[in-house]
Formats: sequence, C-alpha cells, structure tokens
Amino acid sequence: MTKDEKGIELMARPEMTRFRGYSACKSSETISQKLGIPVNKVVKLDANENNYGPSPKVGKALSSLDSYHIYPDAAQTELRDMLAKYVGMPCEQIVAGAGSDQLIDLIIKLFAAPGEEIINLVPSFAMYRFYGELNGATMVEVPRDADFRVDTIAVKYAITSKTKLIFLANPNNPTGTLTSSQNMISLLETGLPLVVDEAYYEFTGESAVPLMKDYPNLMVLRTFSKWSGLAGLRVGYGIFPPAIANYLHGIRDPYNVNVAALVAVRESLKDIDYLMGNVKKIVTERSRFADELTKINWLKVYPSKSNFILCDVLEGNARQLQQELEDQGILVRYYSEPRLMNCIRFSVGKPGEDDILIDALKKAGR
Repeated sequence: MTKDEKGIELMARPEMTRFRGYSACKSSETISQKLGIPVNKVVKLDANENNYGPSPKVGKALSSLDSYHIYPDAAQTELRDMLAKYVGMPCEQIVAGAGSDQLIDLIIKLFAAPGEEIINLVPSFAMYRFYGELNGATMVEVPRDADFRVDTIAVKYAITSKTKLIFLANPNNPTGTLTSSQNMISLLETGLPLVVDEAYYEFTGESAVPLMKDYPNLMVLRTFSKWSGLAGLRVGYGIFPPAIANYLHGIRDPYNVNVAALVAVRESLKDIDYLMGNVKKIVTERSRFADELTKINWLKVYPSKSNFILCDVLEGNARQLQQELEDQGILVRYYSEPRLMNCIRFSVGKPGEDDILIDALKKAGR
C-alpha cells in the first residue's frame, strides 16, 4: 500500500475525530419506515416542535416564491427591520442566523479563545457544550439547585480570569425552569457577557430585553422554531449591544438566512394573532397534560414554563420506556446525564397526540 492509499483520515485533526456529535432526535420519516406505519401516524413529541405548524400564510407565500435562484440580502436589511419592530429594539442591534444555534457558535467564536472558559448552568441546552467544546473552550459546569434554579453564588465562585461567557437558557431547556430578573441581574453584575437564550419567550411573555438599557454585557437570543412553527426553516436571531452586533455581522456567513426563511418570517409577523392563538392552545394544553401525567404515580412531573414537560421516571428505566414508546410510533426524549439521570421529556402536542401518549404510559406501567 502506498502512502497515498493509507487514507486522508490520517490528516484529520485528532481533536475533531475525537469530538462527540450532538445526539439529534429521530425523524418521523425514519420511524415511519422502521415500523411500517404512515408518517402522519407518528406522534412526535421529542424535539419541542410546534405541532400546530406555521401560519397558513407561510405555505401560500412560499408556493408563489420565484426567487430561489437569487442569493438573499447579505445585509439582512428587511429581516432585521422586521425583527426590530417585533422586538422593539433598533435594527442595528439585531443579527439573524440559521437558527439560534448558529448564533451560539458565532458568540463563542467571538468571545472565547481555545482554552478559555464558558460557564454553563447545568442541566441546560446541549448546544452550549457542543459549540463550546467544538471551538476548543473549556466548559465550566455549575449545577443548578434541586429545583433546577440558578445558584448565583456558585456561579460567582466558578468565575476565574479565564471566564469569558455565561449561558443562561430562560426558560431552561430541558427543565422548563424560569429564572427571575433578580437572579439575571446578579449574573449581569459580574460584568461578564451573559447570553440569555429566550427560545421559549413567547410561552412566558417574560424577557430580559428591558435589562439591556442598563447592562451592556447582556445578549438575548430568540427563535422562530417554537412559537411560529418554523423549525424546519432554521430562523433565529439575537439582540446585542451595537458593537457586538457589528462584530457578529463581520464573522457570520454572508447568506446565512435563506430566501424561503425570509418569506416565512415576513408572513409569520403578519399573522401574529393566529400564531399566538396556537401558543395559547399549547400553554392551556400544557396544564392539562401535566395534570394527566401527575396521575401516573411512577412519574415525577416538574413544573414548566415552556412547550415541554420534564419527568423523572421513579420506577423502571427511562431509556427502556423511550424505546417502548418509539416501538408504538411515539417519539419522546430521555436523559442519562448527571442531574437528569432517568428523566424523560415530553413536548406538548395537540390534545389528541398527548392523549395517545398518556394512554401508552398508563398501559406501560412500571
């Protein structure tokens, strides 16, 4: 075998070949093929998606879109203007991305050099660790308390001269916990850049954005994946201090939000009442769903301010339960990491979907 035949994999960076990828949820199509059932019979409650889908205006507008062959506006002019009106902040402070995940990656690239530290308030959104480690940063994991609330004193003790960022999901994913303004202010007063990820803002109506006028170290992320049902089009955005927004525009991909996503945002923001009506349905269903889950004595149900509910499986194995449900065409998320050991998370679906899950759980027993 010649040198060239040994394989180019020997040239790959060792730290990349050792990297653990993100464990993404399975698609409905995959389960449909596996079980031999129609895709519309799969009950998908594993990825915190909005099962009501987008505004009907989105599909109508996309069906007549004729500019797929043209690159989108690299400056995001119209998009930032629309988002600025929605948020109530200047467009100069808005940066959009292909999902808020892309913005998490860009923020880490901007602030944390390899070997520098990022505080992660665990358990929390897995993408903070994913992008932190991918970019060579050191993740300093500060545990939340027994009720999954932020321990601000522990955060302050964890800060070192290498600390560059703090990530806070609010409400938190996967626990659904809401952090108070007082605790956010306590984190902001450390002077470190604080990223408040408000992916589920529309389900609470509570935001850190008003704090930006007093705290120039605050950044806020949002998404169209949850409230407006655009998860498949990948649209996220952030509100940043003006200088930080400029830096992020300088390092982001020039055409990172595609033309279909732009149209979908435009039509969604024209139909906010319809979409918020669906949000209200989900919030109402969340309460009913939680009550039904509470009746299952081998589940401990945690309070949630999001579009999902986390439960501790008190009897049996969460991984086994997840597989049993998957075999019936019901997709849910389980956890085996510290602080979430043997926990399972259910997205809030439509009442009929949730009833199918409840019935399967009651039959499962433990």
